[in-house]
Amino acid sequence: MGAFSNFIKGVTTVLPEIKKPIRSPTLTEKLLWTAIALALYLTMAQIPLYGIQQGGSDPNAYARIIFASSRGTLMELGIGPIVTAGLILQLLKGSEIIRLDFKKPEERALFTSATKFLTLIVILMEALAYLLGGAFGRNLASTTIVIILMQLFAAGIVVMLLDELVQKGWGLGSGISLFILAGVAQQVMWSLFSTLPTNQGALGVIPFTIQMSFVGKVSDALFRSGGFPSLFTLALTILVILVIVYVEGVRIEVPITSTQYRGFAGVYPIKLLYVSNIPVILTSALIANLTFLTQFLSVNYSASPFLTWFAAYNSTNPGQLTGGLLYYMTSPRLPENVVQEPLRAVTYVLFLVVFAIMFAKIWVEIGGLSPKAVAKSLLDAKVQVPGFRRAEDSVEGILSRYIPAVTIIGAIFIGLLASTSDLLGVFGSGIGILLMIDILLQYYQLLVREHVETIMPRLGAVLGR
Repeated sequence: MGAFSNFIKGVTTVLPEIKKPIRSPTLTEKLLWTAIALALYLTMAQIPLYGIQQGGSDPNAYARIIFASSRGTLMELGIGPIVTAGLILQLLKGSEIIRLDFKKPEERALFTSATKFLTLIVILMEALAYLLGGAFGRNLASTTIVIILMQLFAAGIVVMLLDELVQKGWGLGSGISLFILAGVAQQVMWSLFSTLPTNQGALGVIPFTIQMSFVGKVSDALFRSGGFPSLFTLALTILVILVIVYVEGVRIEVPITSTQYRGFAGVYPIKLLYVSNIPVILTSALIANLTFLTQFLSVNYSASPFLTWFAAYNSTNPGQLTGGLLYYMTSPRLPENVVQEPLRAVTYVLFLVVFAIMFAKIWVEIGGLSPKAVAKSLLDAKVQVPGFRRAEDSVEGILSRYIPAVTIIGAIFIGLLASTSDLLGVFGSGIGILLMIDILLQYYQLLVREHVETIMPRLGAVLGR
């Protein structure tokens, strides 16, 4: 661990860094910096990569929501490297392979520097995986490969710094959440209001409905083939949003009292969505990484029977998954495809639910959310459950009644909602809507706290800092 610390400290001196603000910015200033970061991200998401061949199927389409990426642009990798690097180090820390005490500022800073360093490595690795896997075309010249690598690496550094800018207090929340929210909201707005012409009329459901009303065919807007937005999918999207908002408030409240301040009483809430969206994010990241790997292998070792059994790609379009186990782990995407491939739809739902449960249980253990870890945290905070001994075993026993069951039930709910929403074609995808609502609720709470701090600084300090 000493060698690791010394290495990271040495690397830190050459890593790009955003300094913390000397004074706490006002809410208006934070909103301005947040808007600037978002504008830069959206601009890069529209600038095409120089030297690539456009067209063909996109095997990573389902993962672009989570990674806030845009195909064929500077945001081809999106926040994928940041998320991947952060998850790897969180897993290493949770399993105590890396031992760090986040209560010590220097060790927390060390973890942040290690994440940045690993992010740079992941950017290069993912960029190479895209190139070698044929995502940008085959038989590229050496000069073109270098240019593409330089573009992706520079864009990755900019995204990393924008995230750091927001997180270090210049903006609100985190850049990762902000960019995901922007990507999902963009897709939802596109599905609602886009006037882009298609073979059926306007793409957006609202302009299409207006068009149909003028010719007396409003009923045509109820259902549309080809995955185009319809009034039915709009209703489903609204229903999914309402369900998520309701379930976000479902919780079990364990009463607690302070052993340090007499008369203080409160509750420790155990939400139904105890691990939030982490299970589906990890599951989607797993599928994305398997796609990267198998796509690369299919280009170079397409004759392998084992590879074909696991993932088969179109020989003329290497980005199109046509069969294999991985094929049945991914969504058919469109409702008409579900009718044509019911087995694939069922296996996709089962896969997402089973892996959501598995990742939820793993995350509870390594993320400090297990009954034992929570019991220790409560006792360290000088609180206890009234009517029970102030002992770790006693509090752990109480929490064990709820946390394991809630973890599994919440994971099943998230997995079912995300997968079935995808199959039914809701705007922004099922996983995207889950992420969007969760992030919006976080921003709402953050804005309330910032407003309280502005009006009553002392109360704000007690609530949040």
